Amino acid sequence: MKQKIKIKRALDFQDYLKEQLKNPIVRKYYNEYGEQLKIAYQVLQIRKKKGISQKVLAEKIGTKQSNIARLESGQQNFTIGLLEKITKALGCRFTMEILAK
Repeated sequence: MKQKIKIKRALDFQDYLKEQLKNPIVRKYYNEYGEQLKIAYQVLQIRKKKGISQKVLAEKIGTKQSNIARLESGQQNFTIGLLEKITKALGCRFTMEILAK
């Protein structure tokens, strides 16, 4: 017997997010924590693109690998100081702006 092999395409994060935001509970939390999640996702993407492990990043900024894992998953709050350390360790620049509504 031949088995059918299903090919799943890689989900684009924006497509995934759009689908998830249809759920009112997810949308509520995203509106509350959305910016934190965006930053966490950026850290994850840049770290992976640079080929740096969580452990190595943690060592560079003087913390534990588990803290980096929590940060990247959006389960840990972070300070501006911590973000400055992370971006410096990743060879990036940290900027922030406050916009009026």
